[in-house]
Amino acid sequence: MDIPFYKFTFPSIIPLFAYNVKQKPNFILFLRGDFLYARFRIFIIHAAVMLVLPAGLILHGQQPVLPEEPMPLQPPAAELSGSYRVLNHMTGTVSEVPVRDYLIGAVGAEMSASCEPEALRAQVVACHTYAERIKAQNAAEPDSSLCGADFSDDSSRYQAFFTEDDLRRFYGEDFDLYYAKLADAVDAAGSLLLCYEGEPIAAAFHAISSGETESAETVWGNALPYLVPVESNADRSAPDYEETVSIPPDTLQKALCAQDPACSFPPDPAQWFTAPECSPSGTVLQIGCGSFTWSGQLLRAVLGLRSACFTVQYDGTQFLFTTHGFGHNVGMSQYGANAMAQEGCGFAEILAHYYPETVLTPVK
Repeated sequence: MDIPFYKFTFPSIIPLFAYNVKQKPNFILFLRGDFLYARFRIFIIHAAVMLVLPAGLILHGQQPVLPEEPMPLQPPAAELSGSYRVLNHMTGTVSEVPVRDYLIGAVGAEMSASCEPEALRAQVVACHTYAERIKAQNAAEPDSSLCGADFSDDSSRYQAFFTEDDLRRFYGEDFDLYYAKLADAVDAAGSLLLCYEGEPIAAAFHAISSGETESAETVWGNALPYLVPVESNADRSAPDYEETVSIPPDTLQKALCAQDPACSFPPDPAQWFTAPECSPSGTVLQIGCGSFTWSGQLLRAVLGLRSACFTVQYDGTQFLFTTHGFGHNVGMSQYGANAMAQEGCGFAEILAHYYPETVLTPVK
């Protein structure tokens, strides 16, 4: 089912059927809810495939800048007033979560606290902007499945969120250290949003780019001036930037025929694929396989690939898919943000790079 990307985010779901995955030892798996998630020990948790759709018209703006009246470097936590109504999708209960607590839990679920402080602050702004945007959208068009909540903690539909107990279990003996680091990031940047034309933007982010981020128009069909390709060369040095998975022909055929039973394939698997059409950022726009032409995004979803930036070859017995990056490749690269922070960039500079033509604005 196609889900409108202006409403939902998607987790980094790994198909439960096994492929032969060539990967490095610092890439580990862990269970949460009903899904198998992928996490990097460095810092990447759920953001691999976050999707957010823009609302309203987009007009020309400026590069992200601090407000005319400079915000304090670390606004006191008391400035984060209000709360969000969060639906626990496992129990069906709705909790009133203070904004500060929500942001600590959201950032802790989306990016490891082992990241650089300025990268965490950039993530705080992105998570807060996302929450405000989705809250407003669901207020305008209520979703009965939310039971009156602003959004849920179901990361297959919305932004990921950890309660304090979740964070305690996740970080174990390092909880105190990392919780304090997350709280510091929220206190420093939690009172700011990224806006365009006075409204919170679609603050999409992902784990690792292909080396250059992708446009929202290429991935989702909606052009947005602040979600356009920008360089993110540091991602090419990420430990798990490249991954190769092997898929037997019969597995591939079954997966694609499940999408459309009318698809047929030549007897020789070496003739199944045509040369792909790719964007400058490396995203496969379309590729022929069997009797159909498929989008790279659909193949990525159907086959459980980490990115739509991939190449494919047949070795005589199986297909080898080599992906570059991790996620939809739109908006802020978390790995790239952390690399910029390591080079001395502040969170405002990081956000300015990945979300051009936006304005860093105090929460009203």
